[in-house]
Amino acid sequence: MSGNIMNAAVLGMNAQTSWLATISQNIANSSTTGYKDAETEFSSLVNQAGANNYSAGGVTTNSISQNTLQGSVVGGSAVTNLAVQGNGFFVVSNAAGDVFLTRDGSFVPDQSGNLINGAGYYLMGTNVQNGNFSPVANSLAGLQKVNVSKTGEQAVATTSGTLSVNLPSTATVVTTPNASTPATTAAAANYTEKTSLVTYDSLGTPITLDVYMTKIADNPAASAGPPPVAGVPNWQVDVYNHADANATSGGFPYSTNPLVTTTLTFDPTTGQYAGGSPITIPISATTGQTVSLDMSQSTQLAAAYAVNTAVTNGNAPNTLTGVSIATDGSLNFVYSGGSTLPGYKIPLVTVASPDSLTAVNGTVYSTNASSGQPQVGVAGTSGFGSIQSDSIESSTVDLATELTQMIQAQSGYEANSKVFQTGANLLSILNKLQA
Repeated sequence: MSGNIMNAAVLGMNAQTSWLATISQNIANSSTTGYKDAETEFSSLVNQAGANNYSAGGVTTNSISQNTLQGSVVGGSAVTNLAVQGNGFFVVSNAAGDVFLTRDGSFVPDQSGNLINGAGYYLMGTNVQNGNFSPVANSLAGLQKVNVSKTGEQAVATTSGTLSVNLPSTATVVTTPNASTPATTAAAANYTEKTSLVTYDSLGTPITLDVYMTKIADNPAASAGPPPVAGVPNWQVDVYNHADANATSGGFPYSTNPLVTTTLTFDPTTGQYAGGSPITIPISATTGQTVSLDMSQSTQLAAAYAVNTAVTNGNAPNTLTGVSIATDGSLNFVYSGGSTLPGYKIPLVTVASPDSLTAVNGTVYSTNASSGQPQVGVAGTSGFGSIQSDSIESSTVDLATELTQMIQAQSGYEANSKVFQTGANLLSILNKLQA
């Protein structure tokens, strides 16, 4: 019996030692970014015993990382510092290319521009500079290191623009449109209004577009209904490359035909745009580049001509000033002119049982049969948390709780040691009785 007592006491001391080891690990990582508090679970060991006798068993322990706990999200020291608010892990790799999961988002560029966290693991993502984000949904394969060392200058070709104007309903109709409107390129061409827009080709060369708007018809008379008259094309739009303008006049006659000629129709009752597709303007015959110009917010009201919106995307060559990271994990390169270019998509990964992940070290985990297969997705979508830039997730360790548990573990160890000593004393007495 005394042997059973001593064995149970030894197992108890081992269990308390394991608990103290877990507490020690938690305390040591109380300031570690993304660290998840580990908890020690105790399980009873019962030896086989008969109905009329008793055999002492013991205890065993198991340490579980509380990976579902959310740490406090606090401000970081760099835009590339990232925190997950909600479910999900970042995908990281070591120097050998092995991939893991982590919540440690203390990423900063290394000497090559790759984002690496304080534990020495590289952030993985999908390069979307030449395509869309399309990860493998149930595997960590196909991702690459996120690199922010894009150098040199960058030009962005114009692909779209918006021109919103008010065209005076009281303007005089330009007669004989086929002979005198800007579509003829003639020196005597007549038009009603003109606005110019700057666009850029793929090399960043500015291309100024001269947009001529010519009233070619009045609204139909109100007596034409019922039903109400839907409207007729009121205005003709001709777009020229300013580089083809006459050197003396700065306009007509142009040396080439207009890039595009189209018409605008407005509702005769409300003066609102009556429909139609954006104007496709071919600005480069060499590359086939076109600009889609949206004029759908334009109006035809009894007021003076006014330009309400005139914007185009694209820019001349600019230098890289930094990166921005959105809550959905979109990493964009930011240039001095304020333009941005897509760079990477940073995915998040969830598993069915996060607490069952295999701990590689304090903040890095690998999947296993118990945790379930990784599910890769976009931050902010169903089942995935959001990504906070310029932020980090604090450790979930509560020092007060750990210190309290340390005292409990120490007391438990001391109690088991006394039980062991008592068992040893009983065994000594028994041996003397048998001598």
